[in-house]
Amino acid sequence: MPIKSMLLAVNSNFLVFSVSSDDMMGQSFASLVPTVAAAESTIGLAIFVITFRVRGTIAVESINSIQG
Repeated sequence: MPIKSMLLAVNSNFLVFSVSSDDMMGQSFASLVPTVAAAESTIGLAIFVITFRVRGTIAVESINSIQG
């Protein structure tokens, strides 16, 4: 959740400064932010799937045993 908040803040900064300076570069960077957010979600899902394949379960008790 904090990463998404930071991405949204950066996105709004890109858009505001792009409009104020009449430059399209900020708007083009702002279009890349959803791509980064999608990649973040994909990595989380991959961790979930790998944990399920290795452990055979997604029970919280067994995941806590991963900590060292």
